[in-house]
Amino acid sequence: MTKSDDAYKTIGEVAKILGLNDNKKGTLATHTIRFWEKEFKQIRPKILNGNRRYFDNKNIDLLKKIKFLLKDQGMTINGVKKILDSKESLPLDELANNSIKTEKLRIKLQKISEIIKKLKNNK
Repeated sequence: MTKSDDAYKTIGEVAKILGLNDNKKGTLATHTIRFWEKEFKQIRPKILNGNRRYFDNKNIDLLKKIKFLLKDQGMTINGVKKILDSKESLPLDELANNSIKTEKLRIKLQKISEIIKKLKNNK
């Protein structure tokens, strides 16, 4: 039996969706989600019987944004807090429609940098 996409997800399922793995133990890094929950007031899972956390799609999307900004973009927790606290909405094109991949963008920027260095050396 499979869950519908709108169903609440457990913390383990969310860790799997986000790709959070503890490489040393080979388990899911649910502690990371609990830490982010303490750091970012915007994350509000439903906490039911026995302190079990259940996340809706809104919270999962927020966690994806936090993971992207922290892990992929290398931002600090305080930097991410400022972005999340700002009134402007930040769509994550990189996650939503895969139009920009950070690795591809980094490679393109490196190539542009190399071209500029070559042009400077030719003067």
